[in-house]
Amino acid sequence: MPTPADTIATLQRLGAHNYQPLDVVLTRGEGVWLWDVEGNKYLDCLSAYSAVNQGHCHPRILQAMTEQAQRLTLTSRAFRNDQLALLYEELAELTGSAKILPMNSGAEAVESGVKAARKWGYEERGIPESEAEVIVCEDNFHGRTISIVSFSTDPMARNGFGPFTPGFRVVPFGDIDALRAAINPKTAAFLVEPIQGEAGVNIPPPGYFRQVREVCTERGVTLILDEIQTGLGRTGRLLAEEHEGIEADMTLVGKALSGGFYPVSAVLSNENVLGVLKPGEHGSTFGGNPLAAAVARTALRVLIDEGMIENSAALGAYFLGRLREIRSDKVKEARGRGLMLAIELEADAGPAKAVVLALKDRGVLAKDTHGSTIRISPPLVITRDQVDWAVEQIEHALA
Repeated sequence: MPTPADTIATLQRLGAHNYQPLDVVLTRGEGVWLWDVEGNKYLDCLSAYSAVNQGHCHPRILQAMTEQAQRLTLTSRAFRNDQLALLYEELAELTGSAKILPMNSGAEAVESGVKAARKWGYEERGIPESEAEVIVCEDNFHGRTISIVSFSTDPMARNGFGPFTPGFRVVPFGDIDALRAAINPKTAAFLVEPIQGEAGVNIPPPGYFRQVREVCTERGVTLILDEIQTGLGRTGRLLAEEHEGIEADMTLVGKALSGGFYPVSAVLSNENVLGVLKPGEHGSTFGGNPLAAAVARTALRVLIDEGMIENSAALGAYFLGRLREIRSDKVKEARGRGLMLAIELEADAGPAKAVVLALKDRGVLAKDTHGSTIRISPPLVITRDQVDWAVEQIEHALA
């Protein structure tokens, strides 16, 4: 049996160095807990970037995956399967969507949304061919493909990967006047996260998205909300757009759509936008496969049946309140919505990575971002006692 040091050495020797993970070698998960190969127990406060909202290895999702894997896993979309229509019906009922495009990863959902919005712009709005523009926000994170990093403002995501895909305009996040000014006759869509997760849980001003919806409607612009991290209960609502009572023209979901068991994503939209796609124009061999559909159906039911969204709202408010009670000269701000939380450190407090390492030693796994921010996003099944214990460890780590 290799030691943790052996495993880490092999990963370093054979793997591309595109990640710098914490040096913990995990082997098992259940609910909010993770265990490493030496038997140490950790509270997961990252949830695989919100992919395991339902908790690790949820038994109902595991059963659905096992049963479907014994029947049929993949046919490609050249044939129909008996699970995809059921997923469509359940997603449509939950979200009010009229058309659904199944994909695999979050980045694929983003690429699909951009493609559909451009085609809609040409066919429905009369934008000249190959001139459609999509507006995005500073500090965005939508994935890692060439087209997506083309509109990133993070030098780490861009440097060395050009030439870049044209057709994108960047505006400040949360600035409605900047959005208005950027829209022109060639604007097909506005692609935006309801809360910027990777940027440090940046929350826009109250009422911003109501204004965004009004502006996009007035100017004939497709509103695309990337809810891959914020969706499916993470912010205390099924979709974060519900906090301001709006409905996007296109909503992108992924991550927790499978409860962490399998890559599943989807573009949720209407007949007007997704109706522009014709056979042969877009597809995916694995997108909408029966295994993915069966897993996603159960992952959605688990969120609803077990009150996880309500727990996210209640425990998120409690967790944030407890974080704001922490007395530390290092803490600039605690912020968040639902169980999508962050602690931002003062500029002179040292790197957030040091606090994250101290938390690991105290049995809490979290993630630093942008140097000074610690993301706190546990599975939605967390309890009040577990929140209290986590806050105690955070207080010690900060000290």
